[in-house]
This record gives sequence, C-alpha cells and structure tokens, in this order.
Amino acid sequence: MKFAVIIVTYTSPKQTKRLIDCLDNGDFDFYIHLDKKVDMETHRELFNTPNVIFVNDRVDIKWGGNTTVEATYNSIRQIASSGKKYAFISLISGQDYPIKSAAYISDFLSKNTGKEFMLFKYFDKDWTEAKARVEKYHLNDYTFKGKTRIEQLMNLITPKRKFPIDNMELCGKESFWTLSQECATYVVDYIDSNPKLKRFLKFTWGSDEFVFQSILMNSHFKSRVVNNNLRFINWPPVGSRPNIFVTADFERIMASDALFGRKFDLNTDENIFDLLDKKNKL
Repeated sequence: MKFAVIIVTYTSPKQTKRLIDCLDNGDFDFYIHLDKKVDMETHRELFNTPNVIFVNDRVDIKWGGNTTVEATYNSIRQIASSGKKYAFISLISGQDYPIKSAAYISDFLSKNTGKEFMLFKYFDKDWTEAKARVEKYHLNDYTFKGKTRIEQLMNLITPKRKFPIDNMELCGKESFWTLSQECATYVVDYIDSNPKLKRFLKFTWGSDEFVFQSILMNSHFKSRVVNNNLRFINWPPVGSRPNIFVTADFERIMASDALFGRKFDLNTDENIFDLLDKKNKL
C-alpha cells in the first residue's frame, strides 16, 4: 500500500530532507510544493531522489491568503495526473515532523482505509469568530500600497458577503489533514467546477482552514470523516501561530497519539529531532 505526503514549504531544505529521510521506508512518495518566492536550487540535494516529486505549478504563498490552499490544489492535481494510486494523502508543512516511526504510520494508515482524518467544528455553532473570514473582504493575497485602507473601506460600504453555495454548512479548524486520494481529488474537482466559489474564496481569510472541511462535510464523504487530523500542535494560550517544539516538550510529544507534530525548527532546537529519531529508531 502506497501513501503520498504533500509538503508545502518555504523553509530549510536541510529540515525537509531530514523529514523525508525519517519517513522513507518505501511506502511513501513525497510531493514538495516549494513556495514560488524560494529558489528551487536551494533544494537541489533532493532533485534526484526517486520518490521525491517537486510540484511544477508553484504559488507565491501569502499568509492568511487563498494562495495557501491553491498550493495544495496544485499538489493534488499533480498527484492525480501522475497516474499513481495512493491509499492516503497527508498534507504537512516543511516545519512538521513525524512523531511516530514510518512503520507505525504505514501500519496505522493501512488499518484505517475507508476513513478521512481532518479536524473541524461548525462556524455558527462552535466557531462563531470564523464567520468574518467569509462575510468580510480580505486582501491577504495582494501587496499593493494602501491595501489595508481599501480593505477597510470595502467592508465599510458593502454588505456582508454571502457564501455562493446555498445551504452549505461551513466548518473548519486546521489546515492539515490525511485524506484518501479519492476524497482529496473530490475537493479539487468541486472547486474547479464552481467558478463562483473559486472567485469568492480569493477574498476570504485562511481559506485553507475551512475549504476542505466545508466541502467534505456537505458531501457523501461526511460519514467517513473522523474529527481528528492526527497532528499534535503546540498552540499558545493566545495567538494564531503555534509555538515551536523544543527538547522540554519531548515527553508531551511522546504521550500524544498523533502521527505528526507541528512545528519544529532545526535552528531553534536540533536536539528534539535527535530525540525523536532515537525514539523511532532511525
């Protein structure tokens, strides 16, 4: 059984290589979406690795913008066009790292075919602050002068935006998931067949955190979804970006049932990588 890992990254090629080496037991292919702002030559060391594929249609990713999810779409499209069949596709970032061994992850996924793993909660019921992501205009993907003032003016003089798909119950939470290839491709096909939705999403905030959940929880895949994305994330009490794991977090990480941790940084604490690799017997 084969699995694909999409790595959306703009950070350290050394860390990306270490991540791949950690998982490279023959069961995984790695599709790297390298942010368009980054020179491809920085990742040359991975060019000739047979099971590493660089995504051709790269996106200049802006934090909070729809470009983040567009990078994911392009990665899924390339997987679909490869003709290869995968039981699961896992979406991670270049600062994620496996916290279980490759053999454990392969075995877990093999035993859980037929399920879809993503974290979600509903906008109106559990995540009311998320409504502003779709009801207001957001210009995160743009960099022109005066962008913030124009965004404020747009939201002052225009009515609340209405989601273009009637009766779609919006939900979401975190960007990262592990889905069957069929399920991930369904989302991309759905977006491509709904141009009004595609245009609408360009002016939302953090669409990568709700597009997959909203589409799938309003589809025939709903009954297969497990409300767990198999990620252990070190969220601070306040703030929208996770803390970086360090050596002091090792016991907490080991106590988790998750497959991946987010986030790690070689320049901040390399020892935590060494501890994880030793524990997973690399």
